[in-house]
Amino acid sequence: MRLAILTGGGDVPGLNSCIKVAVMQAAANGWDVLGFRRGWGVGCCILIQTATARRRVGYNLWRRILSVPLTARAEPSCILRRSIRARSRRTTYLILWPFLNTAIVNGDRFDCMAHVLAVVEALGIDGLIAISKTMNNEVYGTDYCIWFSTAITRSVDAITALRTPTASHERIAIVELFGRNSGQTALIACYLADTDRTLILEVPVDMERLADLGMTDRSPSPSHNAMVVVSEGSAIEGGDIIAGGAEDAYGHLKLRGIGRHMADLLTQQTGVSTVN
Repeated sequence: MRLAILTGGGDVPGLNSCIKVAVMQAAANGWDVLGFRRGWGVGCCILIQTATARRRVGYNLWRRILSVPLTARAEPSCILRRSIRARSRRTTYLILWPFLNTAIVNGDRFDCMAHVLAVVEALGIDGLIAISKTMNNEVYGTDYCIWFSTAITRSVDAITALRTPTASHERIAIVELFGRNSGQTALIACYLADTDRTLILEVPVDMERLADLGMTDRSPSPSHNAMVVVSEGSAIEGGDIIAGGAEDAYGHLKLRGIGRHMADLLTQQTGVSTVN
């Protein structure tokens, strides 16, 4: 039995531990494990570069034999290095290797799945473990996602660090937290950081009510300040989610700007200096 492992997304603290467990279990069963460097993103990806019938330049740059001693060794970054976000069925021209003859999808996207499958077969891979990460903990059917604990810890640290300048200037702080399509990161981080208000994307924001609550929270504070956290995917009642920038490999726009927008509205409604 021969397995292969690749990762998707950026580097995270728990990634090496996840790879290590998979390799240890494979070794216990007497299976070989091949690691693909930089995930799906290198030429749609590493698989395409490494497994053509003709061994092209760079063949050994994109693969790594994974063993128990190797994965047990502490490394500051992912053993398989950072991966580029990509989709084998909708690969952009910018990361497409020129030797590929693929079907064009939606004008500027290419479907490389047939070649990926051919590569897996050529390398004699019996099973492919694709490890994807999310700090939002929103993957259906899972109890806990890699990097969620780090996301929460660092969010709490950031919120705590903002308390001093917010209090010094007697402001209402609006902290926009990541989370994409889940308010769980903001909810748990705010619970641990003991913020005044938490706005999750699952509930549209009533700005008039928020303004009243912000002033109420600010009044009893000796420094006349309040701390409000909002999920990046939140929207004001009757409004749309704020997104922009270039699409990623999955066709998603970046969710950003709701915190700044809400801060401006709160300043207009309350007359209190609001910072984002």
